[in-house]
Amino acid sequence: MSDSFASSEGSGRLTPRLPSVLLLLSMVAGCGDGESPTAVAAPASSSAVAEIEADPIAIRPFVVQVPDAVLEDLQTRLRHTRYPDEIFGAEWDYGTDLAYQRELITYWAEDFDWRAQERQINAFDHYKTMIDGLDIHFIHQRSPVESATPLLISHGWPGSFLEFMKVIGPLTDPVAYGGNAEDAFHVVVPSVPGFGFSDKPSERGYGPAQMGDIFAKLMERLGYQRYGAQGGDWGSAITRRLAAEHPNRVIGLHLNLISAEPPPGVDDPEAGVPAAELERMRERQAFWAPERGYSDIQGTKPQTLGYALNDSPAGQAAWIIDKVHILCDCPRGHEQKFTKDELLANITLYWVTQTATSASRIYFESRRQAGNGTGGNAGYLEVPTGAALFPNEIALPPRKWAEARFNIVHWTEMPRGGHFAALEEPELYVEDVRAFFGSLR
Repeated sequence: MSDSFASSEGSGRLTPRLPSVLLLLSMVAGCGDGESPTAVAAPASSSAVAEIEADPIAIRPFVVQVPDAVLEDLQTRLRHTRYPDEIFGAEWDYGTDLAYQRELITYWAEDFDWRAQERQINAFDHYKTMIDGLDIHFIHQRSPVESATPLLISHGWPGSFLEFMKVIGPLTDPVAYGGNAEDAFHVVVPSVPGFGFSDKPSERGYGPAQMGDIFAKLMERLGYQRYGAQGGDWGSAITRRLAAEHPNRVIGLHLNLISAEPPPGVDDPEAGVPAAELERMRERQAFWAPERGYSDIQGTKPQTLGYALNDSPAGQAAWIIDKVHILCDCPRGHEQKFTKDELLANITLYWVTQTATSASRIYFESRRQAGNGTGGNAGYLEVPTGAALFPNEIALPPRKWAEARFNIVHWTEMPRGGHFAALEEPELYVEDVRAFFGSLR
C-alpha cells in the first residue's frame, strides 16, 4: 500500500457500526423468509473480518462479484415480466414505450452478460472504507504520472460510478490517448451513499451536504491535501458543498450541471442578460416542467415507490430508461448514444444492490435541508469554477446569473450532449475537464 493511502481522521469522526460491517461481508443477504438474494460484497475470510474489526477505517481492496443466486433470481423475474397495456400510438408520451420495453427486457433476459460487465468493471482499482459509520465504495485509479492532479468525480441519479468508465483511462493516462502528461489526473470515483456498492444510510438526514462531507474525508484519507472536484446532477450539489466547506482543499470545481437562480436583491435580474440565453433558459424550463414527476415522487414518497422498483426488474428498468430517453441529446433515440449493454449494466447495478429506494431518498432529504441539501456555506462560492453546458441538460442558466453565485473562470457551451455527459460525450467531457484544470496551473 503506497503512501497515498495514509489515513487521517478528525476527533469528530463517528464510530463505525461494526455489526453492519459483518453483515456486509456476507455474500448473500436476505435469502430467507421469501426475500430475494442481493449482492453486497465479496466473500470475507475470518482473518479479513478480524482486520476490519482491528482497523475499521482501513482502505480495503474490493472486487465486484455478484452471486450466481442473485443473477438466477433476476432471470426468473425477467422471464415472468407482466407488461401493462398501452394507448395506441402512445410511443414515449405516457412514459417508457411498451415496444421498446419488451425489446430491452428480452435482451436483458437472453443476451445481456453481467459477468462480462464485471470483468470490465474490475479492470479498475476498487476499494472500500468506513467513513462516519458507512462503508463507502470507490474507484481510485492513479495515473502513471506521479505529479498528476487528484480529481474527485461525483455521480447522481439515475447514474452510478459506471457513467465514468469511458473517461477514467483518458483522464489518468492522457499520453496513451494522444494527450499530454501535464493533463493527467489521479481519479477517485465514489459510489454516493445509498447507491451502488456503498452503504445505505439507515438514519434520516443524509443529503448532498452529508455526502460532500464524507467525500472530503475520503480524499483526506487517501492523502490528497489539494484536489479538483467534478460533478453533474446530484454530484453537482455534492461537490458544491465540498468546495464551499473546504475551499482550501478544492483547487477547482468543474460542473456539467450548473444551477443558478436570479441574483437576489436585484431590481431586474434579466437586465444585461443576452436575449438568446434567456430564451434558452425558458425553453429548458418549459421542456422540463412536465418531466419532473419522478422527482416529486422520490422527493415525497421514496419508500412507497421502492416496493415496486425493488420487486420488479422490469419496473426498475422502465423507471430509469424513461429519464435516459428524455435527457440524452439523441434525436434518433437514446440507443444513438448508449448501447443496451451500457444501459443494462447501470440498471443491473441498481437491481443487484437493491438501491432503488435508498438512492431515491436523496430527493427526499434534499428537500428538507437548506440550499437544496448542500447547507453550510450557501453564499458566493470563491473556488474557481468551470461550467460545461450540454444543450439537452435539465437547466441552462444565463452566465450572468451563474457568475453571481460562482467564481466562474471557464464557460463552455457544448455543441451537443445531454445529462449523462461522461457516458454520452466522453471526448467533449474529457477535453473540457482538461482545459479547465489546465487553466488553473
